[in-house]
Formats: sequence, structure tokens, C-alpha cells
Amino acid sequence: MPEGKAIQMPHHLILENRRALTVSGVSDVDSFDDMTVVIYTELGELTVKGEGLHINKLNIETGDLTLEGQIYSLAYSEIQSRGGGFFGRLFK
Repeated sequence: MPEGKAIQMPHHLILENRRALTVSGVSDVDSFDDMTVVIYTELGELTVKGEGLHINKLNIETGDLTLEGQIYSLAYSEIQSRGGGFFGRLFK
């Protein structure tokens, strides 16, 4: 393995009936409320929009996140430099 290259976690999305989302490869959560959840993944920033969204499980060590609610959209954007997500700032 080349020096200085981080090991990437696998990244998967499982969306069930637009009501339950399971994401792997999560490195942090930037922000969340009942309408929008912004998730940092190994492959970019993932924004989930909907209604009644809530995070059921978040494990940064394993990179797993599950959330429920009425999901309207999933959108990726490129990773941008950041000062740490919500949980990164919370646990400093």
C-alpha cells in the first residue's frame, strides 16, 4: 500500500420504500433536522431531503448510519474542505 494513502471504507446505500435509509462509508454528519440530513461519506457529501427525518443509528467507527422518515431526494456533491462535521465539533 502506498504511503500516505488512507484506506477507504466501502460505501453502500440501501433505500427501503423511501422510508428507511442505511448508509455505509460515513465519516461524519455535518448537520441534520427533520427536513435535511447532510452526511460526509468516503465518496462525497450526501444530502438527504424529506420530512420527519431522524437518525436511528450512527457509528463513525464502523461508518454506519441509519435514518427513517419520508425521503424525497438523495444528492451527492464533491467533498469540500471542512472544519469537521457536527459530531466532530461536538466531541472535540
